[in-house]
Amino acid sequence: MSDVERSPHEAVIYYAEGVEKTEASEALVEDIIANIKRVYDPEIPVDIYELGLVYVIEFLDTTEDNFKIKVDMTLTAPGCPVAGSMPEWVQNAVMASPEITECVVDLVWEPFWTPERMSLRAKLELNML
Repeated sequence: MSDVERSPHEAVIYYAEGVEKTEASEALVEDIIANIKRVYDPEIPVDIYELGLVYVIEFLDTTEDNFKIKVDMTLTAPGCPVAGSMPEWVQNAVMASPEITECVVDLVWEPFWTPERMSLRAKLELNML
């Protein structure tokens, strides 16, 4: 999916320099997103992917049976009470796919999260439409 077709809440998928996109890695993207969608901010009844908190999913290595993933994500506010825990929740969710041997989650603050990053589904769930 190109950035033109991508909704603001959807993560950008990258492959690190020298890392080839494969059929296996493309199929794994769906699993990674499904696993991340199991992570919720305890204060908001919408998963973090639909909230638009996941900015980037990057494949650092895609050798046979060895997928190393990096996730760049943010929080709705810097003072979020789960700031210390949520990256670990996301890491555990991504690592639920047995093909993934390593996952690094970086908390980033730019671009700053705004409600415009939320999916339509999230906005409906939170009565924001």
